[in-house]
Amino acid sequence: MTTATAPTAPVASARAAPRSAARRYRHALRLLTVRDLRVRYSTSALGYVWSILDPLLMSAIYWFVFTKVFHRGSVGEDPYIVFLLSALLPWMWFTGSVSDSTRAFIKETKLIRSTTIPRSIWVARIVASKGIEFLLSLPVLAVFAISAGAQLHWQVVLYPIAIVLQCGLVFGLGLIVAPLVVFFRDLERAVKLVLRFMFYASPIIYGSQALPHHLHAIAAINPLTGIFGIYRSAFFPQQLDWFEVGASVVTTVVVLGIGAFVFRRSEHRVLKEL
Repeated sequence: MTTATAPTAPVASARAAPRSAARRYRHALRLLTVRDLRVRYSTSALGYVWSILDPLLMSAIYWFVFTKVFHRGSVGEDPYIVFLLSALLPWMWFTGSVSDSTRAFIKETKLIRSTTIPRSIWVARIVASKGIEFLLSLPVLAVFAISAGAQLHWQVVLYPIAIVLQCGLVFGLGLIVAPLVVFFRDLERAVKLVLRFMFYASPIIYGSQALPHHLHAIAAINPLTGIFGIYRSAFFPQQLDWFEVGASVVTTVVVLGIGAFVFRRSEHRVLKEL
């Protein structure tokens, strides 16, 4: 009769190493994220208000234009202010993360050179801090939904899916633009132009159902289409299109793969360039 033997010390240490590295990564990510949020809010008198003021002003402008001036018709659904905010708030997370990722390495040159933590953490902490700001803005959406009489539907339980998808998408894009901007400084301005175009190419002030039928498949290629559809389905169930969600999943996985490849191939060159 044989008895089980305990794993040898080298095997045990090999198994413990990845867990230890993961813990150090999470700890460093938490510290850097908290630092970012403290710096951002400690130097501002209004603090948290600034993170929601921009989407609120944009929502007010588009609400006035499309309800009082042009009478939006089939562009969105009632209450339109909730329709706008349910996409504008995650859009601020998206555009803020991608835009700040263009300066992820350039802004933190000294720290990146002097530390040995994985360099991808400088992108991850931007995604995390902007994501926390998005979560903190959800009570504002709830207040407008209650005051406007929007009905909450069971699709609200799908919010974690949208959050995970958006985390993967912005992290993948950040892994692409952060190192490339180090080599091509004009890319920072190009990214801003692309983000401006994507605002109108994404279903923010309108719903994807408002597009002509032959454009639905093209719109689904934009991963934000399916992600915003999930967010909106909490109040407007008909905005949920599983084909668009599936397309968002595929596109997000592809972006993550490309981001990991670009980052891995360029990381050492970035350190030499900084």
